[in-house]
Amino acid sequence: MPRPILATVHQPALQANLARVRRASADARVWAVVKANAYGHGIERVFPALCAADGFALLDLNEAQRLRALDWRGPILLLEGAFEARDLEICSRLHLWHVIHREAQIDWLAAHKTQQPHHVFLKMNSGMNRLGFQPEALRAAWRRLEALPQVDAITLMTHFSDADGLRHGEEGVQYQIDRFVQATHDLPGERSLCNSAAILRHAQRLPLGPAPDAPRLASDWVRAGIALYGSAPDHPQRSSADWGLQPTLTLSSQLIATQALCAGDTVGYGSTYTAPADMRIGIVACGYADGYPRHAPGSVDRAAPVLVSGVRTRLVGRVSMDMLAVDLGPVEAAGQPCQPGDEVVLWGRSRTAAVLPVDEVAHAAGTISYELLCAVAARVPFAVEAL
Repeated sequence: MPRPILATVHQPALQANLARVRRASADARVWAVVKANAYGHGIERVFPALCAADGFALLDLNEAQRLRALDWRGPILLLEGAFEARDLEICSRLHLWHVIHREAQIDWLAAHKTQQPHHVFLKMNSGMNRLGFQPEALRAAWRRLEALPQVDAITLMTHFSDADGLRHGEEGVQYQIDRFVQATHDLPGERSLCNSAAILRHAQRLPLGPAPDAPRLASDWVRAGIALYGSAPDHPQRSSADWGLQPTLTLSSQLIATQALCAGDTVGYGSTYTAPADMRIGIVACGYADGYPRHAPGSVDRAAPVLVSGVRTRLVGRVSMDMLAVDLGPVEAAGQPCQPGDEVVLWGRSRTAAVLPVDEVAHAAGTISYELLCAVAARVPFAVEAL
């Protein structure tokens, strides 16, 4: 039989999370962000559940081509825009919208020959300091684009650095909202500001400007990323359950062996775990070569959570390339006799309906859910829970 590890994409959960994002976004249109191969889920696997979005946002031209091959005829946005002038030929052929965040991209567009003008998103650097024009340079860039026959429409955008919390003790997005509004207040066109954290925390609460009738922050497009994939963008302040999000990817395996330890016995490479008493452990067919984080803790004092037969237990010892060990004590105490073949959920949803949020595993390992979802290895087979 094949090795029992499996990654399962839950299309009903993706659909439910998209509906949750819509409820938080008022009347804004929703970009479903599918960069990094849909956060490791696979574009083709998530498409049936996310095709109710108003558009798809991504980075790579080949991913855009895959969406068009799925017969998606709606908007596709390149979040980092063109990387070289010839990328615009593909933008014209595939009818792609694209971000403009530096002068060279305007130069390329001015020299581009196209029969159909492009819809562009002009990005302002409001404080993230990655991509975008400084506020004082934004209007000149807007004027250049507005004068080009190659440009059909200009949407103004920025990206929040602290939408998941506070910045210097104050609301994390307010200083960027203020800078954006000051720089763009009389420029026409639609706006796009909210990422997942801003959608859930601020979209309907904060105004886009000081005027009494100012639109809410959600207008006119929101960019939903990690929330679609069932992870809380502000974990550990809030959990996915707090936000009404469902897990969309389950990484599961099985016990392939059990071991009886005496007090003082050690486990795994480096003997990093010493049994404090007699105990039983289970060996699981999953390791860092499958994408499970090698640095996940498995000590007596601190350990990453795991589900065995739907019962929460903990990692034991150091993660190996192909295997890891778990404490069977809590499982057996719950009345579950443990033996090879029993289900192990590294994150996601158990057959018993018990849920282990990917956020908790990531937090224990000192990282974020994005990394775990994107890091599932190519050797892990995928299955789909279809709509």
